[in-house]
Amino acid sequence: MPNRKVVIAGAAFICTYLLCSEDRKKRRWWKTNLYNRRSSLLVELKSQQISGQYKNFTRMSPSDFDQLLTMIASKISRQDTTMRPAISPQDRLALTLRFLATGDSYTSLQYTFRVSKQSISCIVPEVCKAIIEALKENIKLPKTEQEWIKIANKFDELWNFPHCIGAMDGKHVILEAPIRSGTEYRNYKSNFSIVMFALVDAEYNYTFVDVGCQGRISDGGVFKETELFKKLERNSLRLPAGNALPGRNNLVPYVFVGDSAFPLQNNIMKPYPGDYPKGSPRRIFNYRLSRARRIVENVFGISASVFRVLRKPMLLQPEIAETVVMAIAHLHNFLKNTATSKNLYAPPGSLDSEQNGRLSEGTWRRDSEMSSLLPLNNIPRRAALTAKQIRIEFTDYFLEEGKVSWQSTYC
Repeated sequence: MPNRKVVIAGAAFICTYLLCSEDRKKRRWWKTNLYNRRSSLLVELKSQQISGQYKNFTRMSPSDFDQLLTMIASKISRQDTTMRPAISPQDRLALTLRFLATGDSYTSLQYTFRVSKQSISCIVPEVCKAIIEALKENIKLPKTEQEWIKIANKFDELWNFPHCIGAMDGKHVILEAPIRSGTEYRNYKSNFSIVMFALVDAEYNYTFVDVGCQGRISDGGVFKETELFKKLERNSLRLPAGNALPGRNNLVPYVFVGDSAFPLQNNIMKPYPGDYPKGSPRRIFNYRLSRARRIVENVFGISASVFRVLRKPMLLQPEIAETVVMAIAHLHNFLKNTATSKNLYAPPGSLDSEQNGRLSEGTWRRDSEMSSLLPLNNIPRRAALTAKQIRIEFTDYFLEEGKVSWQSTYC
């Protein structure tokens, strides 16, 4: 009798084991089969000639997608194996662009593209690095005096601010709490963040971008951490020599414009602090400076409006978040300046515009979900006397020789 019980128990154990093994095999087969049935959504959208959906999906025209793919394909291609075909360069780029465009989680994207989230976590930073490398010539500081003067002439022509060679600003890009980060990335609002600093020209192009300063760095120290500041301090930017503003005699240097988060220096103009009566000299200066500085606000705004990964806290490690943000900056300059994508990327009305001084706000400002790009904190500082005198010279110019007919209406 005891032996019979042992035999029955053994048989029951073997049956249970076989059933469980079969169940596990079926689940593994289902998961693998899901990924093996991968097909390119882009091919389907192209074949059905659904160009509007294609452009919305990738945030660019089919021709620009193909151009970008050609530029990076060799860097992101992988070999097929005997077990399964490799994910194509086209799908790798499409997946990455979709992540940038939506900010969807890797879990969500794995069902859209039928690619495991483990693979996605490798593909996104890899493709972003390839984009940065391929488009690196799209973001560059001027190298000659003539190139700086060309930017200054555009600021004067478009925004009535002479001697301006760039508008600069910085934003905290919010992260989910990074692993083992302690307080290194915690900013002044107790969020975890990295900082994006940008300089733009008069036509909404990035000319310099620095990403990665830890959120704990004081906002007053963010600019000092950038290569732009270091070159400015070393006098190695090759800026043109100062000269008089039109119709005036005093020499004035070429300047960057920023908000109150930046120091007032000989080559950096910022607003006068405080509020002033309508028509007062300081209020007029602040108004004229804000028109030139508003360009960088628009660049951040349109970038976050199109690439919505910037509109929510990133569930990425800081070094990967830095790569993602830098790739977006390069894509901004690429898309804004291609004939087939520029109106898709920044359609008419999306950016601020003016007519006789009357401001029409761009549609990006109506977006209420911009909370993941936080401004730098304003830091009061003492300025050198020469910097104050330069600001006074600009103020006098805006009141006299450089006065525009409509400024008294709006300031």
